[in-house]
Amino acid sequence: MALIETALSLVPEPFRGKLIKHRELLKFAVVGAICFVVTSVVNYALKITILNTKPVTALAIAVIIATIVSYILNREWSFRTRGGRERHHEAALFFLISGIGVGLNSLPLAVSRYLLDLQVPHVSLLVQEIADFASGMILGTLVAMVFRLWAFKKWVFPHAGARPRVVRGAGRLRRADRDADERAA
Repeated sequence: MALIETALSLVPEPFRGKLIKHRELLKFAVVGAICFVVTSVVNYALKITILNTKPVTALAIAVIIATIVSYILNREWSFRTRGGRERHHEAALFFLISGIGVGLNSLPLAVSRYLLDLQVPHVSLLVQEIADFASGMILGTLVAMVFRLWAFKKWVFPHAGARPRVVRGAGRLRRADRDADERAA
């Protein structure tokens, strides 16, 4: 049983139907959570080592690395049944939209650091790091996530049910009914 199906089996029935209906959104959120961890780890690794005086650059590099992970996970899992474009066209659109997302993700941190001047020596190191986390990692990520979800469904993976979903069941493979996928999406 797949990860999502296992998780859904633990949810009480009244909520399970709503989660199944929004399965694609749920998968997108899981990919987002994984990429949030990747972004956080890479961002702080860069900030405490080679890019300690360039927080916006560190965040942008971290988001780019997480974007590559995101493309693979979204293509092969979240939007697996969506398509409608050739893979190279799809990838180009994905990375173009993700590039815009990097800018949206970095904008609140740039405002916090350089417009509001929430950086050492004007504030303590603790306040600077809390402001960086709140503006770059939380607010920036939320803004970019909403934009990416909308843009991916509109332009990158525009057609629901374009690729049939393969489901493992009873020891054999079977094609899932496209109508069920469209209802779930």
